[in-house]
Amino acid sequence: MHTAHKLALAAALALGACATAHAAGPTAGAPRAGAPRAEVIHWWTSGGESAAVKTIADAYRAAGGVWVDTAVAGNEQARAVAVNRIVGGNPPAAAQFNASMQFLDIVEQGMLNNVDEIAAKERWDTTLPAPIRDVIKVKGHYYAVPLNVHMPTWIWYSRAAFAKAGIAKEPATMDELFAALDKLKAAGLIPLAHGGQSWQENIVFMAVLANVGGKDLYLSVFRDRDQRAIASEPFRQVLVAFKRLKSYVDPGSPGRNWNDATALLVNNKAGVQIMGDWVKGEFNAARLTAGKEYGCITGFGPKAPFLIQGDAFIFPKSANADTLKAQQLLAGVMTAPATLAAFNRAKGSLPVRTDVDASTLDACTQAAMTVMKERTRHVGNGEVYLTPDQNGALVDVLTAFWNTAMPVEKAQKNIAAALKR
Repeated sequence: MHTAHKLALAAALALGACATAHAAGPTAGAPRAGAPRAEVIHWWTSGGESAAVKTIADAYRAAGGVWVDTAVAGNEQARAVAVNRIVGGNPPAAAQFNASMQFLDIVEQGMLNNVDEIAAKERWDTTLPAPIRDVIKVKGHYYAVPLNVHMPTWIWYSRAAFAKAGIAKEPATMDELFAALDKLKAAGLIPLAHGGQSWQENIVFMAVLANVGGKDLYLSVFRDRDQRAIASEPFRQVLVAFKRLKSYVDPGSPGRNWNDATALLVNNKAGVQIMGDWVKGEFNAARLTAGKEYGCITGFGPKAPFLIQGDAFIFPKSANADTLKAQQLLAGVMTAPATLAAFNRAKGSLPVRTDVDASTLDACTQAAMTVMKERTRHVGNGEVYLTPDQNGALVDVLTAFWNTAMPVEKAQKNIAAALKR
């Protein structure tokens, strides 16, 4: 729940006015005396993620700064470290959060600098997708620099596995996906590569809700928390389809990391994975090419909801003048078009800026950018609409439903209770 005490916000930090010019520096030499030192907390620790964050670190060093990397495995753990450091009076220069309600509490307590100057310069009011803009802008001020747009519910498949199973056509409906999974199982392959962790089960649930339930039901459940919609027969069918997917998961799934599940596709041991576009970082690291070794599906049908989330960095307030300089430089580096292009190529995500050159991006990313132009298909991922407590309660129900013999009607009632206003 949000804190009851809201401290007065101090004067805003004018981030990035001159930083972008510094960020254009082509090379990085030894840091000069007094160079801006930025400690950055993030959770990018897999092979593909490490390559992505390195593009930002390299750009910051090229701009004359000193990058201090504090990588913490696990997004919840990294956010907890960041919040504890901020509340304890020893904040980093910047910390990674998702573009969601995750940092609303520390905004309301006046612990973050706003980034309004960069927002105005980059015209975020009109250029950012609404699901991202509406969560990083609080009471008229922007409090995070978004780096990308992630779509968390892609359906990925191994083309070699599909060929072995005799699947000639990419699934275009949920029924066709189930038919493909049956063929993969018959061929002795793992049909659905899944990491048995609660947040991954939440992603699978969102994918099924979007593709089986459609946009209206998706928003009724997540945004409106409509009790009648949650109790409806269409939502029951979503839960039935979600639980059916469990039958295609291998016994080694519980506790598996997402990138280890992706490795099953990379090695053609599994056919399908439902996961965000960050898996492309792993495909890239394995030197696989979209459309050649693997395929990608954004959703079933021309009106399928396109789920949006993203990575963003917050800049905690600090009494240290050197930290202020580091934040100014880092914010400018992060919003430079060259940095964004390099980062998103490595990360597998979509550039948050509309003017970034997409010609060097992979086929899946280019297809997603085409879908992104259809703003009527935009919806946020669940965390955009739910408080952390609500999201946690929902995930607990979904994981219990996935892993036990809980009746679907009981799952409906428990979800209704978890999301009750």
